[in-house]
Amino acid sequence: MRILIGICLIVLGCLPWRVSAQLAARPASGTTVVAPEPNPAAVFTAGDFFQAVLQHHPIVRQAALLSREAQQEVMQARGAFDPKLFSVYDRKEFGRSLYYDKWQSGLSVPVLPGGIDVKMTYDRNMGEYLNPENRVPSSGLAAVGVSVPIGQGLLIDARRTALRTAQLAVNLADADRLKLINKTLFDAAKSYWDWYLAYQQYRFVEDGYQLADMRFQAIRQRALLGDAAIIDTTEALITAQDRLVQLRQAEVELQNTRLRLTAYLWNSDEAGGNPQPVDMPATVVPQSPPAQLDDEQLLQQLLNRAAEQHPELLKLTAKGQQLAIEERFRRSLLQPQIALSASLLSRTPEAGTGYDWASYYAFRADNHKIGIDLTFPLFLRKERGKLRQVQIKSQQNELERQQTGRNIANDVQTAWNELKALERQIAVQEKTVANQRTLLQAEQQKFDIGESSLFLVNSRETKLIDLQIKLEELRTKHQKAIAGLWYAAGTHAGAN
Repeated sequence: MRILIGICLIVLGCLPWRVSAQLAARPASGTTVVAPEPNPAAVFTAGDFFQAVLQHHPIVRQAALLSREAQQEVMQARGAFDPKLFSVYDRKEFGRSLYYDKWQSGLSVPVLPGGIDVKMTYDRNMGEYLNPENRVPSSGLAAVGVSVPIGQGLLIDARRTALRTAQLAVNLADADRLKLINKTLFDAAKSYWDWYLAYQQYRFVEDGYQLADMRFQAIRQRALLGDAAIIDTTEALITAQDRLVQLRQAEVELQNTRLRLTAYLWNSDEAGGNPQPVDMPATVVPQSPPAQLDDEQLLQQLLNRAAEQHPELLKLTAKGQQLAIEERFRRSLLQPQIALSASLLSRTPEAGTGYDWASYYAFRADNHKIGIDLTFPLFLRKERGKLRQVQIKSQQNELERQQTGRNIANDVQTAWNELKALERQIAVQEKTVANQRTLLQAEQQKFDIGESSLFLVNSRETKLIDLQIKLEELRTKHQKAIAGLWYAAGTHAGAN
């Protein structure tokens, strides 16, 4: 019998097995084994992580460019009101005769209010066959006048419509920027808490493996002394091997979640250079989940914030304002197009002489030029059709805004309900873990006095590990639900 026991122990000792020097140095005993405390490590808090994403992530910095791009659209629209210099030269000479030599230069200055154009011109015309209406003094003719739309274009025109539409497009770009930032932080939050869950799972499985390894070593020593059955060593070894497999799988999952989290870590200088990827140190660990939300007024605050500042609603509001401006412009096109132009005329002074304000040909009321242009389509089918089309788009936009607002409110309420349900589940699961820990301790005491089996101890311990992992899963879902609540409200935690 002793020879058989020795052979079994030799076979068990030859199995591939990792036993650290720290575990091998522990005394073999039948008392409850306590898992070693993890080495202290730097905690990478969720707040620091989100702050790093907000400051350096390329997608967040890309979002900031949307507003700058919209500002350039405004600048382009303002270009319609830029002053313009113009010059027209026309000359005809035939059969040694100068038919005409006409040159007109000037400056046109659009005025934003009222759609008025201020125009200053200088004409110098000569020639044998010049049209009499184009004859001017030998020194040239100067004119200063305005062009004013009386009907269509007086209150709003295409230039002012384009400018106001571009200004409202800045609000659209800001809404897109907020939406992109919120989505990036929401995805980052999910990756962070996935890392937390993988870390906790690895920690629990590692502790379970170390306990199983220590128990195997203890029972092996007891079997050598004849105080334990050989089959108990097999039972302990199988449990340790099974947990080793789980540990390797948890280790891979932890590495993968760290990699996914590292994808959000970048660094850039204050000068705005290209961001560079940053590797997360292997020694950092995630923080513990913060306390559960107890503020019952938070739901109403988020609902009010979503109704006022949700990016989707901001986009639809800006779009509705653009359509309102477009409708106003289309209504103005139903009016007759009447343009009144008036200019004061004056002969330009000769070279070397000053301007004579008392001259008959100086700027005075008698020297003027006026004109009226009238255009009015009889049926206005094009204008009426375009106006009706814009009105239909406005109705569609308003209906979409109403439905979107209701969907957002429902999403916020749904996220809140899920959050509160998870809080209740966490409270129950914490009690379950505490009860299972008590049950394990009792089973271990019974095993120490010989009234229980190693199988039951291992089963109780495995169940405790599973329940602890389930608790961390619920805590992870709870933190993701918090991030989802803020995202449903169109913002993120810490936003003003």
